[in-house]
Amino acid sequence: MIDKTSPIPIYFQIQEEIRKKIREREWKTGEAIPSERVLSEFFEVSRMTVRQAVQGLVDEGILIRKRGSGTFVSEHKVEQPLEGRMSFTRLMEERGMKASNKIVAFLEREASVQEMEALALEEPEHVLHIERLRYGDEIPIVFESIITPTRISAGLTEEKLNRSFYQFLEREKGLRLGKGVQTIEAVAASARLAKLLKVAPGSPVLSIERVTSLSDGTPFEYVKAQYAGSRFKFYM
Repeated sequence: MIDKTSPIPIYFQIQEEIRKKIREREWKTGEAIPSERVLSEFFEVSRMTVRQAVQGLVDEGILIRKRGSGTFVSEHKVEQPLEGRMSFTRLMEERGMKASNKIVAFLEREASVQEMEALALEEPEHVLHIERLRYGDEIPIVFESIITPTRISAGLTEEKLNRSFYQFLEREKGLRLGKGVQTIEAVAASARLAKLLKVAPGSPVLSIERVTSLSDGTPFEYVKAQYAGSRFKFYM
């Protein structure tokens, strides 16, 4: 399998063989791959060359090292375009995954100063405060906190939210959605978030704050979304 006379670097050839085994599900998600010693004997190369190949795949996120346990095939990451607006439900559907939700909080209260600023509210008013876990094929992908003015979201129920908030606004309220502005930063999972997303405390998380507006420019949604870094990535 490895052609040592080829101008293609040996470590790269090993990486391609590993990718092939993962693609053909010979090595499945979550399973440990053979040790460096076994791989060096299998490919008939030095352990240093194997280490270089494996480290490259770790850097790409294809493999993951677990201290004291070995190297494992990473979970497949859900990909979402960084441009444009797409509901989570539709995103899952386009990737052949089943979307589901778990409502953690669903209550009406008065907007905080920060929420008033984000939603361009000139005076205090009531908002709907929603917290939910979103799953793809029953795997927790993101924990969301959504703040939306009740004058816009009136009529929204937990059942309708479980289908799609955006579909509710467009189909039932007859509203046209416009643009959104979001910021993204890397953070470490808190103990509570780690428990919700079923990851280790301190694991990498993509934390996103977004304000989305209707087509007339009225802000209708202030979201804080925290994505499990091992299961999600954006692309442009």
